[in-house]
Amino acid sequence: MGITKNALLRYQALDKCLKNNGRTYSIYDLLNKVNEVLLEDNPASSGVQVRQLRDDIRFMRSESGYNAPIDTVSGKGKKCYYCYSDSKFSINNSPLNETEAIQIKGILTLFQRFEGSPGFEWISEIGAKLEDSFGIKNEGDKVISFESNIDYVGYSNITPLFNAIVNKRVLKIEYTPFGKEPFQMEFHPYFLKQYNNRWFVFGLNPLNMIDTWNFALDRINNINENDVEYISSKKDWEYHFSDIIGVTKPENILEMEIELLFSYDIAPYIETKPLHQSQKQYPREDGLLVKYKLIPNYELEQLILSFGEKVKVISPITLKNKIQERIAKASELY
Repeated sequence: MGITKNALLRYQALDKCLKNNGRTYSIYDLLNKVNEVLLEDNPASSGVQVRQLRDDIRFMRSESGYNAPIDTVSGKGKKCYYCYSDSKFSINNSPLNETEAIQIKGILTLFQRFEGSPGFEWISEIGAKLEDSFGIKNEGDKVISFESNIDYVGYSNITPLFNAIVNKRVLKIEYTPFGKEPFQMEFHPYFLKQYNNRWFVFGLNPLNMIDTWNFALDRINNINENDVEYISSKKDWEYHFSDIIGVTKPENILEMEIELLFSYDIAPYIETKPLHQSQKQYPREDGLLVKYKLIPNYELEQLILSFGEKVKVISPITLKNKIQERIAKASELY
């Protein structure tokens, strides 16, 4: 039995009534209180019936619920009233119940895609505490898997960079570009972005005042705080990346219409999994014509090449020529 928001509202309303020693509540009194709370939360709510309320009381009494000491007391006539036998009891004072723990365990399972990554050690710790407190074990085979690169060396840099962004701290970064000597630079970090299983941090290079300077996390050797004033950014980073694929945004190149013709056998994949949010598609006799509003960059070229003979660049001519040149150079290797 899952604990939804609606169910939790009902349990909280019942708890408030049952711990009130100043009056007695019949099943219908409880029903009215519960429905008042549901209606206050959602004016369109139709409330619950007595049967659901009895199920709720049964759940609260159970080990899967809160082990609530709910007594049924006989009143005048055939009326029965409900209350806690322990006046100090409240579900808010109870430890996490088994049902809640199982739900949280399920959520933690999703986070296990980051297992072994710095900054996510708390996931394993919480899982162990839940197992110790409630006897919950990971039984059965895994039924879900995520794409990740557990050997990616840049993971160790995510936490210090994230903290620096949130706390507005200036950093001194030691970095080694591919095929070049390492160097150190003052850096004002603003944004972390993942693409193709690699992480990048964007920020201000105060030497040239470029606020979109980026470092690949797997090329960062060392990170230290630098005791200088942090220069904030008001850039909308989601918008900044909205007209490109990947992380590279060439300077002085405007967004343009890009037309690609995909073969019929790959068309269903392209239709159901758009390559970019600007995608518009037009079925033709010779395939699927797809149009994008993008700034051409290296990542776009790589993506096009990954489809091999299944795609043809229609326009712009500059991109078409670039892809043709790269295919020609690649063919020389065979």
